Amino acid sequence: MSNTLGNIFRITSFGESHGAGVGVIIDGCPAGVTLDESFIQYELDRRKPGQSRITTQRREADSFEFFSGVFEGKSTGAPITVLIRNSDQKSKDYDHIRDTYRPSHADFTYLEKYGVRDYRGGGRSSARITAGWVAAGAIAKLILRNLGIQCSAYVSQVGELKLEKPYPELDLSKTENNDVRCPDEEKAKEMYDYINLIRKERDTIGGVINGVITGVPVGLGEPLFNKLHAALGQAMLSINAVKGFEYGSGFSGVEMRGSEHNDIFEVEHNHIKTTTNHSGGIQGGISNGQDIFFSVAFKPVATIMKDQSSVDRAGNEVTVKGKGRHDPCVVPRAVPIVEAMSAIVMTDFSLLAQSNKLQGLKNVKDFLIPVS
Repeated sequence: MSNTLGNIFRITSFGESHGAGVGVIIDGCPAGVTLDESFIQYELDRRKPGQSRITTQRREADSFEFFSGVFEGKSTGAPITVLIRNSDQKSKDYDHIRDTYRPSHADFTYLEKYGVRDYRGGGRSSARITAGWVAAGAIAKLILRNLGIQCSAYVSQVGELKLEKPYPELDLSKTENNDVRCPDEEKAKEMYDYINLIRKERDTIGGVINGVITGVPVGLGEPLFNKLHAALGQAMLSINAVKGFEYGSGFSGVEMRGSEHNDIFEVEHNHIKTTTNHSGGIQGGISNGQDIFFSVAFKPVATIMKDQSSVDRAGNEVTVKGKGRHDPCVVPRAVPIVEAMSAIVMTDFSLLAQSNKLQGLKNVKDFLIPVS
């Protein structure tokens, strides 16, 4: 079950970094959804390696194939299998760490837990497997598009360089206008130059991605162990290199008094809304109709191009040589991953809400998701 996420819209991830390929099985996708292959490929292209000087130079087309669940361009209601073949593996780059534990990697924990480890590019622990998640997220986005829900993300911080503007003051349509995926042109250039400097110094740096979900109806989520923000947190913390998640006011909210932090209700155009949104669109684990916004913190990539001290399986002291092709900063390529995971969660909770409405009703069709 550790490879599966979701209640109704469920994804099961498979594959390894240097295996034949990676992919995802999607169960619970409603029948009749038009699966726009060009859009799915576009989303995969946003995540794929080799995009710019500040990303890994591994070359993968990340072209995908449907193996099941699709007929004449539409979902059939059966499980959808998506395969993305690997084509640019350089497994010999990892021969030197066959029996070595790389600092801050999963080498030690995997071997201790399973007794076997695929050392080629990290195997199952590699961020390569997120390609399948992005494919599933693209399908989720197509479903959400019919519901008026949109999941967006952008880079808001690299190292100590922060974009201080809140998301309502940004034009998120500009996120794809630069290699960093920061919607502020001036700050994006600063971030790009800094990442490039870190790359030249053979080191890595972390960053923060902000997510924004708009068009969310009231009522998604459950009040106890299936809270909407908890599900989003689980999805984000499942992404490689993520070290933190917060939504709404997050940790900064502890500096406020209740009289400042409370979101006051008002009526506008015959709809109840709040004057502020410190709650981040979720109250009591349930969406309140306001925008959902959150932040995801990514650590510096663990593989650096500098020598590091470590030990091998026998406990001998060794030097880990920096080799291979790796991102100096993961956040530019992680933006579509954050969007994908949020779309998967929102699709799952939308279907869950509709299934709850269906109970005891005679006309099922009235509550089915519209398809195109």
